Amino acid sequence: MKIRKAMAVAVIALTPGIALAQSATVEGARDGAATGHAIGGPVGGAVGGTVGAAVGTAIDIPAAVISSVTGLPGPSVVVKERVVVGEPLPDYVELRPVPSHVEYHYAVVNDRRVIVEPRTRRVIRVIE
Repeated sequence: MKIRKAMAVAVIALTPGIALAQSATVEGARDGAATGHAIGGPVGGAVGGTVGAAVGTAIDIPAAVISSVTGLPGPSVVVKERVVVGEPLPDYVELRPVPSHVEYHYAVVNDRRVIVEPRTRRVIRVIE
Protein backbone atom coordinates (compact mmCIF):
# COMPACT_ATOMS: atom_id res chain seq x y z
CA MET A 1 0.00 0.00 0.00
CA LYS A 2 2.80 2.42 0.87
CA ILE A 3 4.52 1.73 -2.46
CA ARG A 4 1.36 2.50 -4.43
CA LYS A 5 0.86 5.71 -2.51
CA ALA A 6 4.48 6.75 -3.08
CA MET A 7 4.19 5.97 -6.80
CA ALA A 8 0.98 7.99 -7.07
CA VAL A 9 2.60 10.97 -5.37
CA ALA A 10 5.63 10.72 -7.68
CA VAL A 11 3.45 10.60 -10.79
CA ILE A 12 1.43 13.60 -9.66
CA ALA A 13 4.58 15.55 -8.79
CA LEU A 14 6.37 14.79 -12.06
CA THR A 15 3.47 15.26 -14.48
CA PRO A 16 3.59 19.10 -14.66
CA GLY A 17 7.34 19.04 -15.38
CA ILE A 18 6.95 16.50 -18.16
CA ALA A 19 4.05 18.43 -19.65
CA LEU A 20 6.00 21.69 -19.50
CA ALA A 21 9.04 20.14 -21.19
CA GLN A 22 6.88 18.86 -24.04
CA SER A 23 4.69 21.95 -24.35
CA ALA A 24 7.23 24.20 -26.10
CA THR A 25 7.93 21.56 -28.75
CA VAL A 26 4.24 20.80 -29.25
CA GLU A 27 3.30 24.48 -29.38
CA GLY A 28 6.13 25.21 -31.80
CA ALA A 29 5.00 22.40 -34.10
CA ARG A 30 1.37 23.46 -33.94
CA ASP A 31 2.07 27.16 -34.54
CA GLY A 32 4.62 26.44 -37.28
CA ALA A 33 2.20 24.11 -39.06
CA ALA A 34 -0.60 26.68 -38.95
CA THR A 35 1.61 29.47 -40.28
CA GLY A 36 3.17 27.24 -42.94
CA HIS A 37 -0.25 26.01 -44.08
CA ALA A 38 -1.55 29.57 -44.37
CA ILE A 39 1.41 30.54 -46.56
CA GLY A 40 2.16 27.37 -48.54
CA GLY A 41 -0.81 25.04 -48.21
CA PRO A 42 -0.40 21.42 -47.06
CA VAL A 43 3.29 21.24 -47.96
CA GLY A 44 3.93 24.52 -46.14
CA GLY A 45 2.10 23.12 -43.13
CA ALA A 46 4.34 20.06 -43.02
CA VAL A 47 7.50 22.14 -43.33
CA GLY A 48 6.25 24.72 -40.81
CA GLY A 49 5.41 22.00 -38.30
CA THR A 50 8.88 20.49 -38.57
CA VAL A 51 10.64 23.82 -38.18
CA GLY A 52 8.29 24.85 -35.38
CA ALA A 53 9.03 21.65 -33.49
CA ALA A 54 12.76 22.25 -33.90
CA VAL A 55 12.40 25.76 -32.54
CA GLY A 56 10.32 24.42 -29.65
CA THR A 57 13.01 21.86 -28.91
CA ALA A 58 15.61 24.64 -28.90
CA ILE A 59 13.63 26.39 -26.18
CA ASP A 60 13.67 23.23 -24.07
CA ILE A 61 17.48 22.94 -23.93
CA PRO A 62 18.68 23.16 -20.31
CA ALA A 63 20.54 26.34 -19.40
CA ALA A 64 23.48 24.21 -18.17
CA VAL A 65 24.00 22.91 -21.72
CA ILE A 66 24.03 26.40 -23.20
CA SER A 67 26.39 27.79 -20.58
CA SER A 68 28.80 24.85 -20.84
CA VAL A 69 28.94 25.10 -24.65
CA THR A 70 29.79 28.78 -24.44
CA GLY A 71 33.13 28.05 -22.78
CA LEU A 72 34.13 24.93 -24.71
CA PRO A 73 36.98 25.10 -27.22
CA GLY A 74 36.83 24.26 -30.87
CA PRO A 75 38.14 25.59 -34.14
CA SER A 76 35.57 27.40 -36.25
CA VAL A 77 34.56 25.73 -39.51
CA VAL A 78 33.37 27.88 -42.41
CA VAL A 79 30.03 26.76 -43.81
CA LYS A 80 28.71 28.51 -46.93
CA GLU A 81 25.12 27.41 -46.37
CA ARG A 82 22.99 29.29 -43.85
CA VAL A 83 23.20 27.73 -40.41
CA VAL A 84 19.69 27.79 -38.99
CA VAL A 85 17.67 25.88 -36.45
CA GLY A 86 16.10 22.79 -37.97
CA GLU A 87 18.65 22.31 -40.74
CA PRO A 88 21.44 19.70 -40.59
CA LEU A 89 25.12 20.63 -40.58
CA PRO A 90 27.27 19.35 -43.46
CA ASP A 91 29.15 16.08 -42.91
CA TYR A 92 32.54 17.80 -42.82
CA VAL A 93 31.65 19.75 -39.64
CA GLU A 94 33.03 17.95 -36.59
CA LEU A 95 30.51 17.47 -33.80
CA ARG A 96 31.75 17.29 -30.22
CA PRO A 97 29.76 15.92 -27.27
CA VAL A 98 28.64 18.35 -24.59
CA PRO A 99 30.21 17.19 -21.29
CA SER A 100 27.64 15.80 -18.84
CA HIS A 101 24.92 16.09 -21.51
CA VAL A 102 25.64 13.30 -24.01
CA GLU A 103 22.29 13.76 -25.73
CA TYR A 104 23.63 17.03 -27.18
CA HIS A 105 26.64 17.79 -29.36
CA TYR A 106 28.07 21.13 -30.42
CA ALA A 107 30.16 22.61 -33.17
CA VAL A 108 31.73 25.98 -33.88
CA VAL A 109 30.50 27.16 -37.26
CA ASN A 110 31.20 30.55 -38.81
CA ASP A 111 32.54 31.73 -35.43
CA ARG A 112 29.29 30.79 -33.64
CA ARG A 113 28.61 27.82 -31.42
CA VAL A 114 25.65 25.65 -32.32
CA ILE A 115 23.98 22.87 -30.36
CA VAL A 116 23.15 19.88 -32.50
CA GLU A 117 21.08 16.71 -32.25
CA PRO A 118 23.87 14.20 -32.97
CA ARG A 119 21.82 11.50 -34.67
CA THR A 120 20.39 13.79 -37.37
CA ARG A 121 23.05 16.55 -37.22
CA ARG A 122 20.18 19.08 -37.09
CA VAL A 123 20.87 22.41 -35.40
CA ILE A 124 18.63 22.87 -32.39
CA ARG A 125 20.15 26.10 -31.04
CA VAL A 126 22.49 28.80 -32.31
CA ILE A 127 24.41 30.54 -29.53
CA GLU A 128 24.93 34.19 -30.45
